[in-house]
Amino acid sequence: SVELGERMQQLLFERVVIEASVGQVFGVLAGEFCLVTRGSSRVALARQVAMYLIHVACGRSFTDAGRAFARDRTTVAHACGVIEDLRDDARFDRVLELLESIVRFRLGAKATADAGNGEMRRAG
Repeated sequence: SVELGERMQQLLFERVVIEASVGQVFGVLAGEFCLVTRGSSRVALARQVAMYLIHVACGRSFTDAGRAFARDRTTVAHACGVIEDLRDDARFDRVLELLESIVRFRLGAKATADAGNGEMRRAG
């Protein structure tokens, strides 16, 4: 259906925004987020952060977040738990706060631009 296609397009856009943001902070290329293998510990952590952000900042279910990153919903749930535990570290928590703000800002800017074109999209 058209609605499902638009929903998937929005999900992929959110993934691209998150990959760009997280990739800059963690030094990970966009193509590394959806590798079939786990990758290096740096890539795995960046992917966990990205899955956490698409769930928290974008309000996506574990299932949708898994679809976005070619992972199972249980993998996303695990990633969110890992990131929540890591947020006990004040520096890591601050990085996550900033990334969440950046992602919401970038997605909000897209929603605002679409609204100007007569379209209204979910901003996060």
